[in-house]
Amino acid sequence: MLKLDHLAVACTSLAEGTVWVEEQLGVTLQPGGQHARYGTHNRLLGLADGLYLEVIAIDPGAVPEAGHAWFGLDHFTGPPRLANWLCQTDDIAAAPVEAGPPRALTRGDLSWQITVPDDGSLPFEGGCPTFLQWPPDVVHPADSLPDSGCRLQRLEVWHPAAGRIAGMLNLNDPLVVMKSGDVRLQATFDTPRGPCTLS
Repeated sequence: MLKLDHLAVACTSLAEGTVWVEEQLGVTLQPGGQHARYGTHNRLLGLADGLYLEVIAIDPGAVPEAGHAWFGLDHFTGPPRLANWLCQTDDIAAAPVEAGPPRALTRGDLSWQITVPDDGSLPFEGGCPTFLQWPPDVVHPADSLPDSGCRLQRLEVWHPAAGRIAGMLNLNDPLVVMKSGDVRLQATFDTPRGPCTLS
């Protein structure tokens, strides 16, 4: 079973990314934590339907245990943008090889497995999701976040090889639409002040 788990906004500064998302959606992000293996930190926003949004950046005070960051952050430039989508699976060993091998990760009390290519890049430049598997007894991050009043309505994933990627995934999620074109992600939300799109 494969389903959308959360979305990630990448940025060069967590403070900048936080301000950008809060101004776009009109809500307040919640504290996240640090990822020691990849030297990053984040802030979070609970969405309806068991989803959440993550804003993630390299932590300037950390030295990544892996020797590099993940989510393509080592080479990220420009303003904050939606850069990654992550899907939950109950068999991470079956993830496509292009997604990278499974890694065991922790953040505070949370533990999970996640696919990360050896160089920390994004598979298919973000056109293919990152796969993760939560332990059966874990409290999902979305369940511990306050209700923000935001709901994801649609995620459009653009990539020249959209058809190939869709075939690899066998994803049947009504929120996700694969489209052929230049690489980009675009998410449309219902928010307390009306519809909003992040890309």
